[in-house]
Amino acid sequence: MTTVHVDIWSDIACPFCYIGKRNFESAVAASDLDVEVTYRSFQLSPDMPDDAAGSHAEMLAAKMGVGVEEARGMEARTAGLAEQVGLDFDYDAVHPANTLAAHRLLHLAKAHGRQGEMKERLMAAYFADGRHVGRTEELVEIAGEVGLDPDVVREALDSGAYADDVAQDVARAAAYGIRGVPFFVLDARLAVSGAQPPEVFAQALAQAAGEEDAA
Repeated sequence: MTTVHVDIWSDIACPFCYIGKRNFESAVAASDLDVEVTYRSFQLSPDMPDDAAGSHAEMLAAKMGVGVEEARGMEARTAGLAEQVGLDFDYDAVHPANTLAAHRLLHLAKAHGRQGEMKERLMAAYFADGRHVGRTEELVEIAGEVGLDPDVVREALDSGAYADDVAQDVARAAAYGIRGVPFFVLDARLAVSGAQPPEVFAQALAQAAGEEDAA
């Protein structure tokens, strides 16, 4: 069986990253390939406080330079797209927060062979469950839900561990010219940008598996 390695740059608090994740997974499930995924760190709002004040709609309005009602309309449209791929977004329950600690947790999970489960759980926690991904104790509980040792997680988060790994991912994204996420790099030679439909990912996977000299 052919193996394709895919590096995925995304952010926990990125709705299109979650939607793109589902579309990519649909393409993988329909293929006969062995696909190895590594999630890479990217922060859309690196200056966001760990515990931001206000609602997601207020945060989005400030970021996009629109009114709160217009931001709520944007939320509704994105939630509709998410529903089409089986995701249930609850924007009223979302806690805007800096995602650096969550990205560090993803690197810890990778070291323990649980990165895929951790990524899914963090995104569901943020978009559907109203969990706070900027607080250490909340992240410790979420990590425990995928089988990670709470004491190990707490120690890593308190010590600042894996911050260098996050920085390396961010630097690599800059070297690739990545300005937005999700961004998929297949076998370090093919790129797909955005929450593309499953058929686009399927084509890219087939190309990565079958064309040695693809650009």
